[in-house]
Amino acid sequence: MESQPDTPRTDQAPADPAATDDLLATQPVGYWSGLAHAAVTRRLRDTMARVDVTQPQYWVLNHVRYRPEAPSRREVVDELTPLADGPHEIGRVIDQLTHRGWVRLDARRRLELTDDGEAARARLRALVSEQRAVVHEGVSDEEYVAALKVLRRMIANAEREDEEPTGRA
Repeated sequence: MESQPDTPRTDQAPADPAATDDLLATQPVGYWSGLAHAAVTRRLRDTMARVDVTQPQYWVLNHVRYRPEAPSRREVVDELTPLADGPHEIGRVIDQLTHRGWVRLDARRRLELTDDGEAARARLRALVSEQRAVVHEGVSDEEYVAALKVLRRMIANAEREDEEPTGRA
């Protein structure tokens, strides 16, 4: 029996970077979201490398700047490690930024940006905004919001615990 044209296709096809639009509904989201993550991260990290900064350094600068209260070293490490490439990366980044004079410990042993650190964060924000514009070229805000809403829903579905498996291997 052939499927009707307006019936959603839910079969899983092998990942195919050359899949035509009519076959995209069968493509694995993990493959495509992984490619998007890799491409955007590579572009951003390559751009930041040209000004001798890393993406995790930018994360720490923003985290220290936008917290309602100055964070401790431990808080920054705990909160950013899930994004990092390893369990020790964020601690090392804090050390690098301290060495550069971009962050310091205040009298309460809380991290704060120095004037140089805030200036660097502002320059990096402009750089990231430029790269975001390149990556988002041809994508309306409505399309972007719709894509993120779909991804959020898929993440929630994937993290939902089923009482019993529904598929058979």
